[in-house]
Amino acid sequence: MIKNILKFIQEAAIKKEKLLAILLDPDKTALEELPEISSRINNLNANFIFVGGSFVENGITDLFVKTLKKLANLPIVLFPGDFSQLTNHANALLFLSLLSGRNPEYLIEQQIKSVPFLKNSTLEIIPTGYILIDGGTNSSVLKISNTIPIPQENITLAVNTAVAGMYKGKQLIYLEAGSGAVNPVNGQIIASVKQHISIPLIVGGGIKTKKQLNDAYKNGADLVVVGTAFENTNTFKF
Repeated sequence: MIKNILKFIQEAAIKKEKLLAILLDPDKTALEELPEISSRINNLNANFIFVGGSFVENGITDLFVKTLKKLANLPIVLFPGDFSQLTNHANALLFLSLLSGRNPEYLIEQQIKSVPFLKNSTLEIIPTGYILIDGGTNSSVLKISNTIPIPQENITLAVNTAVAGMYKGKQLIYLEAGSGAVNPVNGQIIASVKQHISIPLIVGGGIKTKKQLNDAYKNGADLVVVGTAFENTNTFKF
């Protein structure tokens, strides 16, 4: 098992080794489905399991991750929608700041609410700049955060937001088109952001085909996150 997840991602980025994470949403995946899902994940060439969602009820994530940890061989990284989705049964936490929005609740308030738990936590905490790109749908993240995504054509704003996140001390930048996005983050944004930052780049949302996965890698993504497409094995072959 990987001892330091951030260091693993950083070293992989330096060596240009591309990483893959499978995203599971406890609100959409029943506990009784986890044995079969874990078996499929264990047979993939994946590096991490991300766990999180926008509408997960309090306490569900803890039970979900506790169950998953007994079944899966990969490190579990929390990708939480809010502070109630924290659990020490995971290995690490993407400590997200929604940089593309201007809602203080997701820039700093949720982070403050998480501190009482995190001060006594065993989680590896990874400061992450989270940037929403318009994926062509009104995603659950947009509904919850009440923010506006960056348009796909506004490459300059995406780059400047990512660089600002790096300057603020974020260790990862996460470009996200949103769950169930019609369009993934376009290659120009990925390539331009990657060119201007010196920290690893995560890309997720709307990646439905192997070609889209490879295009994200080719344009500079160090780690790609696949969620909905993993659930539909008829359309996505790893």
